[in-house]
Amino acid sequence: MSADRTPDAARQRRRRHTRERQAVVFGVLLTGLAVAGLGAAAVYTGNVSLPLLARDFSSPEPTGLAAEDSPCPPEGATPVPYGQVSATVLNATNRVGLAGDTADALAARGFTIAGQANAADRGYQPYSGTALIQFGTQGVAAAYTLAAQFDTPQLVLDTRADATVDVVVGSSYSALVAAADVVLVVDQPFAVPEGCIALDQVTAVAQPVPPPPTEAPAEG
Repeated sequence: MSADRTPDAARQRRRRHTRERQAVVFGVLLTGLAVAGLGAAAVYTGNVSLPLLARDFSSPEPTGLAAEDSPCPPEGATPVPYGQVSATVLNATNRVGLAGDTADALAARGFTIAGQANAADRGYQPYSGTALIQFGTQGVAAAYTLAAQFDTPQLVLDTRADATVDVVVGSSYSALVAAADVVLVVDQPFAVPEGCIALDQVTAVAQPVPPPPTEAPAEG
């Protein structure tokens, strides 16, 4: 029998092959560890920035029925049928036609539109938010029903004696909340927004007064 075919020779060949495979495996592992170490050092020293590490993480802005400092809905108050809400829509921006477009969108949902105009013509200042919903003590439920159609509106209590509501559309407004996302359920009380103020602790502001008409210059 040839010497390289003996059992001892076969065992030696197997041991040699095993050592060769182990050397290859250890070599790959050491190379990988070296590359990982160099990469970690580069990131640590700021020479390399990973996309995940460089990414800015932020939480979405909360949305709800009302912004902070708005009057809370009375306990047990429920949504008003849309057709019973009388709203005047006012444009507090320089975007032409915004009041009309918003009024049309609300009317399409069934709200009663009492009128539409420029906010300045009704005594309001320019507004940078989404929508300012202004109302009296009789119109709180109507105001909350309207507020649910907008993203983070501001609710303001004024001294009017009736249940009418003014909707002042601001420069941050783009569209109504999708009808499917309106969080109102018939016969279920309004959710109380975080940060709102109890109605009996709110000091009502004066109802806006339209500026006097500008008189035409007298003819000379």
